[in-house]
Amino acid sequence: MTSLWLHGAQIPARLRLTPGSRFDTVVIGGGLTGLVTALLLAENGIEVAVVEGRRVGAGTTGSTTGKISLLQGTRAQQIAAHHSDHTLRAYVEANRAGQEWLLRFCAAHSVPVERVPALTYAQNEDEISAVRAEYAATQKAGLATELLDELDVPFPVHGAVRLADQAQLDPMALLAALAADVESHGAPIYESTLVRGVHHGERGDLVVSTEHGELAARTVVLATGTPILDRGGFFARLTPQRSYLAAFAVDEPIPQDMYISAGSPARSLRRAPGPDGELLLVGGNGHVVGRGGSTRRKADDLVSWARTWFPSATPVHQWSAQDYAPVDELPYVGPVLPGQNDIQLATGYAKWGLTNGVAAAIALAGRRVGNPPDWAGALASWRPSELKALPSATKLNGAVAQHLSAGWLRAVTRHDGAAPAEGCGAVLREGLHPTAVCTVGGTTTRVSAICPHLYGIVSWNDAERTWDCPLHGSRFAPDGTLLEGPATRSLTPLQMPRSTS
Repeated sequence: MTSLWLHGAQIPARLRLTPGSRFDTVVIGGGLTGLVTALLLAENGIEVAVVEGRRVGAGTTGSTTGKISLLQGTRAQQIAAHHSDHTLRAYVEANRAGQEWLLRFCAAHSVPVERVPALTYAQNEDEISAVRAEYAATQKAGLATELLDELDVPFPVHGAVRLADQAQLDPMALLAALAADVESHGAPIYESTLVRGVHHGERGDLVVSTEHGELAARTVVLATGTPILDRGGFFARLTPQRSYLAAFAVDEPIPQDMYISAGSPARSLRRAPGPDGELLLVGGNGHVVGRGGSTRRKADDLVSWARTWFPSATPVHQWSAQDYAPVDELPYVGPVLPGQNDIQLATGYAKWGLTNGVAAAIALAGRRVGNPPDWAGALASWRPSELKALPSATKLNGAVAQHLSAGWLRAVTRHDGAAPAEGCGAVLREGLHPTAVCTVGGTTTRVSAICPHLYGIVSWNDAERTWDCPLHGSRFAPDGTLLEGPATRSLTPLQMPRSTS
């Protein structure tokens, strides 16, 4: 499940952290938000370093669809349902600022970008009202959208809203240019350095603890998708979502624009260059991480859909991506705790990170140098509108509690110790301990099934062969190695049971 963009991406590996250094600002996370934040700070003369747990682009940015659009599915109407017209316009202006900065950067650094229209379309008659509502909301927000009754595409469409002159690109080409520019400004990027925590040191500095030692900073920026520090309880204000993508070689004509459906199951389409001609990208089938049954069926359903409307479609890459939806529809950008500006964060992009992520970086850097943009308040990490979101937060955390108890109940009642078949995993009770057992590549491994974040019981992701936590979205490799999420430690390895023969 390697993304089209990561396959053969030419990005050099970077050294892990050498402990003992001190920087004015340490940015944790080597995706789009982290690199743009580091670059903007470095351009303003601030001594900055980036610390990445895996490789640059290994997280969400390297698996995105690569769409840079101000028409974002049905986001405008969702925001309008919870916020004022002024706040909706501020959100759009933030994304416009992010889009414009990104396109300027790409032009200046020879990163290929294709300008194409974006469309939100109705898959059936039930979705027509959502398309019309998105048109009304985007018009109110100042976007030059238009309503269309028909589209010349092979899949079912019952009308669409269209916004001209949006853009698409290869996100790894973008990250490669950003990382090189960050380093050209004297800011180091440390890879393969997992951050364990952040605390205040004796001399007033923040101390960033990593698996390879410590470094000191005056301020820290968390650009890790979901914050890896539990201060502020942002894990309880976000829904971790995973969705699936596939790239196809097709003989039929590929639609020229970017498309996303107005309802579920979501269908997102665009073109992309491949080594032997253009490819069709199809995404969708999102769900809460660790919930919703077989992920393989969700991935396979995209292939089935593509072959229904593009009969020659042959999958050449399949992958998935993770993002986080905020309870009140707006991203969180600002201090982890109110009034404490030494630790900042950015999260909650609801799958539209290429514009929101850059907007977040602009806001974070603007606050740091004392010149925040006018729209930054709409994305504040602590805002009065959070009170209106309490019912959604209560419902969200009620579901978390339900999955916590259900996971433990299943773990303590199932105690069949047989090794799973190849590509399969199961949570069993071995003695008194919930154990995650899987077989991948002919090797059976046993690790603790207890997520080290808030002790949820992980579930097996059969599409990606990972252990996923249904509480707050932490994910782990078959051997328990941490991949992403709010957890900062891997699953504990367990000994293989001894034979009784």
